Amino acid sequence: MVKDSISNLIVNLKNAGVSGRQYVVSPFSNFNLAVLELLQKEGYIHSVSKKGKKAEKYIEVEVAYNEGKSRITGVKRLSTFSKRMYQAASEIRSVKNGQGLLVLSTPKGVLTDKEAKKENVGGEVLFKIW
Repeated sequence: MVKDSISNLIVNLKNAGVSGRQYVVSPFSNFNLAVLELLQKEGYIHSVSKKGKKAEKYIEVEVAYNEGKSRITGVKRLSTFSKRMYQAASEIRSVKNGQGLLVLSTPKGVLTDKEAKKENVGGEVLFKIW
């Protein structure tokens, strides 16, 4: 049983890109859906769709490729169950000199590092993606 759904989700996305798979299936949760919609908006994945009914809901994700190479080359989970990491808006730094993305869970929802600095809000640092 997977206990950390965010970690499972981002690693599956990275592995799908490395192996050349077109789609990834993930268990449905509103939080996973919010994270995936953010990644879609930023161009790391092509599309997200919710499938199934009632207890059998799942999310189907289409991986984005750029000239045959996956847009996701690396991921790193920062905050875990045993070690939560929080950052204030003033402490947020860019990832890979602006080439990557830092995803945070804030009181205003799931935001990127740039959006969080713009909104002047901090929160739990979920993961880095590049």
